[in-house]
Amino acid sequence: MGGVCSRKRSQLVDEGDALQTSPRFSKTSSLKWLLLTLPRSSSDVSGKGQGNEPGRCPSLMELCVARVCQDIDRYSTFAMLPRDLSQQIFNELVNSNRLTEASLQVFRDCALQDIGLGEYPGVKDAWMEVVASQKQSLLSVDISCSEVADSGIDLLRDCSSMQSLACNYCDQISESGLGVLSGLSNLSSLSFKRSNAVTAEGMRAFANLVNLLNLDLEGCLKIHGGLIHLKDLTKLESLNMRYCNYIADSDIKYLTDLTNLKDLQLSCCKITDLGVSYIRGLQKLTHLNLEGCPVTAACLEAISGLSSLVLLNLNRCGIYDDGCENFEGLKRLKVLNLGFNYITDACLVHLKELISLESLNLDSCKIGDDGLSHLKGLVLLQSLELSDTEVGNNGLQHLSGLS
Repeated sequence: MGGVCSRKRSQLVDEGDALQTSPRFSKTSSLKWLLLTLPRSSSDVSGKGQGNEPGRCPSLMELCVARVCQDIDRYSTFAMLPRDLSQQIFNELVNSNRLTEASLQVFRDCALQDIGLGEYPGVKDAWMEVVASQKQSLLSVDISCSEVADSGIDLLRDCSSMQSLACNYCDQISESGLGVLSGLSNLSSLSFKRSNAVTAEGMRAFANLVNLLNLDLEGCLKIHGGLIHLKDLTKLESLNMRYCNYIADSDIKYLTDLTNLKDLQLSCCKITDLGVSYIRGLQKLTHLNLEGCPVTAACLEAISGLSSLVLLNLNRCGIYDDGCENFEGLKRLKVLNLGFNYITDACLVHLKELISLESLNLDSCKIGDDGLSHLKGLVLLQSLELSDTEVGNNGLQHLSGLS
């Protein structure tokens, strides 16, 4: 699965912030403890730690973190350290690929806020005991591409302050394992890409996530019929259901009341013009992706009322010219993808008023030289895709004024 799930953690705090008094420990004693464990000479402290650009002197905090990571096997616990310091040590071990199941134990009960282990090798249920030991301090967890199963995810039930959870490509988590989510009502971001655990029945656990802003279900093939459990998540701003192949019009009607939605991704779903009509009331929608959906230009009647729309992707939808007059209402549109459709120069007549357009994709459309004359007023255009069209030298002359 490689780079699909890659995620870097470099959320470092300034040295001054890192040395502030922890609510649990005094600055003096905890830092003194750390410095006493370091050698008198700093000559063997790696110069390759975080932030050590050529010509820049590393801070004391960076030197401390680098040395602790180098000698991580010497320590049994960091529970007495200030949270921000132990967080930096944890992040550096992950980024340098030096965190092991054994060294993870020193972070038990450290009140860490951010556990970023997406695509990290060897993560399994046993690791989750230490993750869950952070309890109410834990705000963010990424265990994407791990071997964590139901018993491991269940350990998070006492981490009710958590705001972000990513379990992409976690094949070992089942439908029943999702039950723990119902108690994590503070979640604002949840991602379960390509998960067989997310079924129509399993999505019942989402119904209590009333603070959810971002939900990513890309590639979850078993959620047809489950969107009814999202109807009360009225704070939702972003919903990704790309490649959820069996999502149909009957599912989309449950999105009608999600009036705060700004980003809706529906690529390669079974959405038709009827399904699009259900979202005509989502007036805050700025990004709509219908790539590969079996819609026609008739869906533009509903879309034209989405006055906030800045990105519309209709790539590979089988759009013809009839109905394209409804493009004229999308005055704020900046990105329009019409690639691999059956539109001709007659469609481009209705694009000339879209003066906010910055990117237009007409790849493999039946466009010729005359059609480009309708684009010469799109003075903000920065990107124009004309591959495999019938445009020639004469057509390009119409673009000469688009600086």
